[in-house]
Amino acid sequence: MRGMYWEEWEVGAEFVSPARTVTETDIVNFACLSGDFNPLHINEEHCKQTQFGTRIAHGPLIYAIAAGLLFQLHLYDDTLIAFLGFDSLKFTKPTKAGDTIHAKIKVLEKRETKDATRGVMKRELQVINQRGEVVQEGIQAFLLKRKPA
Repeated sequence: MRGMYWEEWEVGAEFVSPARTVTETDIVNFACLSGDFNPLHINEEHCKQTQFGTRIAHGPLIYAIAAGLLFQLHLYDDTLIAFLGFDSLKFTKPTKAGDTIHAKIKVLEKRETKDATRGVMKRELQVINQRGEVVQEGIQAFLLKRKPA
């Protein structure tokens, strides 16, 4: 399968990923992998005293899951050169074990580069939970291959 070349991305186009439930195992594994043992993520008794009432998932974990869900759409297979970064990324609501999330992207803009074999595409990312609440949002830029001559 081949992903979409820069020319094939249309400004305004939207894509929605499949959904996935965030588990306690995801949160514990991410804490171990990242070394981020903040009590908000690993200490249930501490969290009972917070506004969240229970442990919450790490923001970067939720982004990583969303990126994986979007990867399953195969939009970038063999056409993505590089993820250039975020113009912004906001964690707008907490995600807890048991929440089910999916990602939605919308193409915001495209621009050519000096190299005629590649172009930049910016997109809006939203990560949405089962209640329809946006839990993360951001603007991202990607460097993509252009169609071969």
